[in-house]
Amino acid sequence: MAKQNIVIIGAGYAGVHAAKKLAKHFKGNDDITITLIDRHSYHTMMTELHEVAAHRVEPDAVQFDLLRLFKRTKVKLVTDNVTTVDYEKKVVETEYGSYPFDYLVLGMGAEPNDFGTPGVKEHGFTLWSWEDAMVLREHIEKIVRRASLEHDEAKRRAMLTFAVCGSGFTGVEMVGELLEWKGRLAKENKLDADEISLYLIEAAPTILNLLDRKDAAKAERYMVKNGINILTNSPVVKVEEDRITLKSGQEIPTFTLIWTAGIKANSDTQSYGMETARAGRIKVNQYMEAEGFDHVYVVGDLAYFEEEPGKATPQIVEAAEQTGATAAKNIFASVTGGEKVPYKGKYHGFMVSIGARYGVANLNGIRLSGWFANFMKHIVNLYYLFTIRSGYYMWQYFTHEFLHTKDRRNIFRNFTNRYGNVLWSVPLRIYVGGFWLEEAFAKIWGHNTWTYAIESWRNVPTLFKGIGEDSWLGSDTVRMPFEWLQSPTTGATPAETGGDWADPILNEMPGWFEWMMRIMLPTPEVAVFMQKFMVFVELAIGLALVAGLFTWICSVASAGFLVMFTLTAMLGWDKLWALPASIALLNGAGRTLGLDYWVIPYIQQKLGRWWYGKPKSIYKDK
Repeated sequence: MAKQNIVIIGAGYAGVHAAKKLAKHFKGNDDITITLIDRHSYHTMMTELHEVAAHRVEPDAVQFDLLRLFKRTKVKLVTDNVTTVDYEKKVVETEYGSYPFDYLVLGMGAEPNDFGTPGVKEHGFTLWSWEDAMVLREHIEKIVRRASLEHDEAKRRAMLTFAVCGSGFTGVEMVGELLEWKGRLAKENKLDADEISLYLIEAAPTILNLLDRKDAAKAERYMVKNGINILTNSPVVKVEEDRITLKSGQEIPTFTLIWTAGIKANSDTQSYGMETARAGRIKVNQYMEAEGFDHVYVVGDLAYFEEEPGKATPQIVEAAEQTGATAAKNIFASVTGGEKVPYKGKYHGFMVSIGARYGVANLNGIRLSGWFANFMKHIVNLYYLFTIRSGYYMWQYFTHEFLHTKDRRNIFRNFTNRYGNVLWSVPLRIYVGGFWLEEAFAKIWGHNTWTYAIESWRNVPTLFKGIGEDSWLGSDTVRMPFEWLQSPTTGATPAETGGDWADPILNEMPGWFEWMMRIMLPTPEVAVFMQKFMVFVELAIGLALVAGLFTWICSVASAGFLVMFTLTAMLGWDKLWALPASIALLNGAGRTLGLDYWVIPYIQQKLGRWWYGKPKSIYKDK
């Protein structure tokens, strides 16, 4: 096979999905090169931009570094701006290089469409990129801060009025986040939250027009109940610095108009000479090939394909992923001589969040609202990260959505919040560590010797006289009270095992667990080895917990061993407290007054660089 180059422009949902699929299809094929070009070194989770703009999550929560997504794949990364595409020479020209292609995938997505409304470009704010979200966030924080010092009541009211134009998913999600953020904004600036006004403005007679009316009505009731002013049949005809004007002539004094009223194809493609349709989207056939161009594919929001007469593929994440996958399959078929696959959209429904705690969803006819709708949205987002094979960002998503939240902006409110002071768990960590050290010492010196030595300070020198006869290390006697391991010559009765199992939680092992233990400990020789090994494990857990080293792992091990000892009928009620205590230490108890403060970040950095490499702001793979 002759060497062939596949170039993908755009690292949006469709471009990333196509690159992932192509890398999988051509894995191990050195004749195929895959190059992904984007002006940024990261993939943006566009569906969560409202969370950044309204300060629910930190800015990096929606930035997925391309190196972390494509490390250990054959995809080459290039951070650059595409200037021209020469279809005759089959070369993509960028500001800093040129890239020949045999197959080209265009996935640059869309951009906001202001429909020529006067003043939107100059005075409005859009929400279609990470930069947009940051500009909007900084503006809101600044304008509220200015308003808190403003003496003119009318100007102050305008500064504290926020209008969102467009009631699609982006607009509703943005106003929902503002609803939850306004309490914090007010508190930090010594304002009354009721002074902050929110408007959702829609030109059409109804809102959320991708949802059916029953689901949209639920969303509308929730917003109205919580003080959001919804204006329908109200096109915005003019935007000024301190006000917007509606078609009816009504003026709304505001310094903040957030424009989410529509999108159009990326304007960079206007010079590509391709046939376009509504909103500048590029026409493609059923294989996602640009009409009139060989081996050029268009995916995501940029592609216009009518699944039914007059009904184009929706500009949603599922469609972007599926168009990207279709293009990848057909490139693979073209290279290998296989049969091309036509696009068949399979959409599983729609969902919209109105803040962190309420949402509305329709999943293949299953209607959800409130907590369940937002829970399903999280599941879908996690599944998306799973499909692009990023366990790292699945964990990061879980962290910023469930652990690092403030002001109850979480479907679990503050119950999963990790913004607590772990200093108070240090005494418990040391106490649990001491518990395991005592367990280890009792086995090293023998239960009788250890018990006698700790009865008083005068008895402590006994420990320097050597280990006792009942030490787990000093003999080859089985100290575990399992009947199949006991014999007159190799075993001991439970009363002689060197431990105290009076009043066990369980009187005997469950049958299924005994079956497992018989496999793990089939002979006295294996049992003796394991019991000696366990002494050192318990000693290591105790020392690590006291020092605050690898606390999370040691706490899991602590809880696991306690469950195991319970099932073996060896753990008494007096020691059960250590099980919930071990679980409590999973909150990062080693990060305060512990070695984990230095060790864990160091290991994370080293492992991250070893596995992924060092992320850069600009990629120039050759």
